Amino acid sequence: MKVSIFIVKYVELILITFWSFKMAYDYEKKIQSTSRVDSEIDLGLKAYMNKVYSFMAVGLALTGTIAHLFSQMAFDFNTNQLTPFGATVYASPLAFIIMLAPLGFMLAISFGISKMRESTVQILYWSFASVMGVSLGSIFIQYTGESVARVFFITAGAFGALSLYGYTTKKDLSGWGSFLFMGLIGILIASIVNIFMASSVLQFAISVIGVLVFAGLTAYDTQQIKNMYFDGTGNEGKKAIMGSLRLYLDFINLFIMLLQLFGNRR
Repeated sequence: MKVSIFIVKYVELILITFWSFKMAYDYEKKIQSTSRVDSEIDLGLKAYMNKVYSFMAVGLALTGTIAHLFSQMAFDFNTNQLTPFGATVYASPLAFIIMLAPLGFMLAISFGISKMRESTVQILYWSFASVMGVSLGSIFIQYTGESVARVFFITAGAFGALSLYGYTTKKDLSGWGSFLFMGLIGILIASIVNIFMASSVLQFAISVIGVLVFAGLTAYDTQQIKNMYFDGTGNEGKKAIMGSLRLYLDFINLFIMLLQLFGNRR
């Protein structure tokens, strides 16, 4: 598996997250003056957040299952070689189509969400999670199953704690937005540069900074998703799906950053 393919996939994932964050950041600016969360427990809010986390969890399960299945079909672990199926999917021009497909779904959701029905947005979300699983199968091939499982549980624990903080804290985290936005831009630029440099030192620095940025994004996004419930525009179903997409991307990016730091390559 060529390193350049991995880095291109990595850049594409950062770009998807960047686009999602920019759309949410612009929206948050519009509602910032009117959206204030009351400290009282709201049953509607609990149902809304449960829907967000449920969509996110099922999306992650779908992505993980598909990634595992494709990695098993694409790689012969006895010979450490790609199978004919794997060569077709991950070592041919088709690989770039597969890698860029999630970006296409992200753009479709972003530009069309205001006109789409909730059911259509939901179908696009599941489709996005599915093609992301196919795409991430190439990453699963590069790391041992034990290290993937270990890093997954580390990510889940960290994500849960950070999201809980974002949900329960009384502190307004909206001030983090500009800093995190600039952090995403920096990671994106550095990742593109590293496509040509292929520097392990630069990749290590990107991973470390990326962990910090996506840790912050997890708490920040959770609070903003919570605040979206109170904006008075309705469409809680669509907002729940978009919120789950933001947290899904935070989790996936945090997982990949940690995998690069602590994963064991084959």
